[in-house]
Amino acid sequence: MGTTSSLLFRFALPVLLRGFPPVYPELHETMKYIAKKCGVRFQPPAMILIYESETEGKSRKRIMPVRNFSKFSDCTRAAEQLKNNPRHKSYLEQVSLKQLEKLFVFLRGSLQGQSLAETMEQIRRETTINPEEDLNKLDDKELAKRKSIMDELFEKNQKRKDDPNFVYDVEVEFPQDEQLLSCSWDTASVDEF
Repeated sequence: MGTTSSLLFRFALPVLLRGFPPVYPELHETMKYIAKKCGVRFQPPAMILIYESETEGKSRKRIMPVRNFSKFSDCTRAAEQLKNNPRHKSYLEQVSLKQLEKLFVFLRGSLQGQSLAETMEQIRRETTINPEEDLNKLDDKELAKRKSIMDELFEKNQKRKDDPNFVYDVEVEFPQDEQLLSCSWDTASVDEF
């Protein structure tokens, strides 16, 4: 009789308890994780997150394996899938989608045989805007990418009311250039019209 009851507890009890809610539901609902560092492991491919839980205060490491990712994969889609994965969603709440996307670019670069320096240069080229580039010649996807880079740069450089160096009404005097003052179109006499 003793072995039968121990087998019941070992195998049947966990199956029976799966359908029941947790003993302390308020603890499970309010558990927050504070992301400290996020990185990538190349072999085998995985995202690594160093985090702390608010309740325990201990640092922990979470390894999230990356499956079905190749050198031809879309990094944006892979980052969205990882961030929305139910198993990792609560841990990746504080990690931005852009950061995850950048880590997937590093992983894809490694799978393509690029060095870290080459991948970093590629990321720098993709995240900066060439002022001489004609944006009218870009397709919709590339134009949307450039606009998001500009919006990000604007948000980063914007002064808000609560910033310590904020000045409400800034007046700036720009130097007058003689060449700009004398234009041929405004020197014509009124009689010509």
